[in-house]
Amino acid sequence: MISKQFVSRVALKADQVASFDAYPFCLPAVRHLGTLELHPKVTFVVGENGSGKSTLLEAIAVAYGFNPEGGTRNFGFNTRQSHSPLHEYIRLSKGIKSPRDGFFFRAESFFNLATEIEHLDREPSGAPRIVDSYGGKSLHEQSHGESFWALVMSRFGGRGFYVLDEPEAALSPQRQLALLSRIHELANDDSQFIITTHSPILMAYPDAWVYECSAAGIQRVHYQDTEHFQVMHDFVVNPERMLDILLDRTRDGC
Repeated sequence: MISKQFVSRVALKADQVASFDAYPFCLPAVRHLGTLELHPKVTFVVGENGSGKSTLLEAIAVAYGFNPEGGTRNFGFNTRQSHSPLHEYIRLSKGIKSPRDGFFFRAESFFNLATEIEHLDREPSGAPRIVDSYGGKSLHEQSHGESFWALVMSRFGGRGFYVLDEPEAALSPQRQLALLSRIHELANDDSQFIITTHSPILMAYPDAWVYECSAAGIQRVHYQDTEHFQVMHDFVVNPERMLDILLDRTRDGC
């Protein structure tokens, strides 16, 4: 059956990998990748720092045609050549329909994207300003959280394929809840998301699959079984006990 979602699975072309001891193939999320089935609406990839989740997400975005530093497929700027060659070793299974919209967001290079938008808008073209699609105000003249929120609310137009790398990085808990609502709104407008996150708030979205990267590889789990949820839950339920353990206050008699 031909899938109607924009991307239905990601597969590693393992037979083309020369060595799984070399980067990025040594990363747990890559070494044991095999085939990753994607949810028609929202797929989360979670895991500890260094597990390879962001490297995998970047490869998916680049293989789809997005600029490695973020943006739409129309952006082609290159501030620093830092992405891995993993995109050459994965295969995306695409559906019969193409998205009307699309965006690759990565928190670490969003500043570079904002700079590129200002650079392009300074060039005479006769076309509308690019920044008008992002709320009309320079992204550099807003906080990181405000500029990301302008992106989500103004630039994301629905019926899109959105690849987001740790979008919660600049958001307060309240804004993470608002982002959850916005994701739901866009998902109901025939959009598909792939998101890496450390946020138990975001990964609680019910119409989604959660994949956890660990030393053993990558496997689908319930979000309440993720380490992120369990650590946050234990801390919120009994912060004093957790602080006693972390700060060893009982031994010091504090």
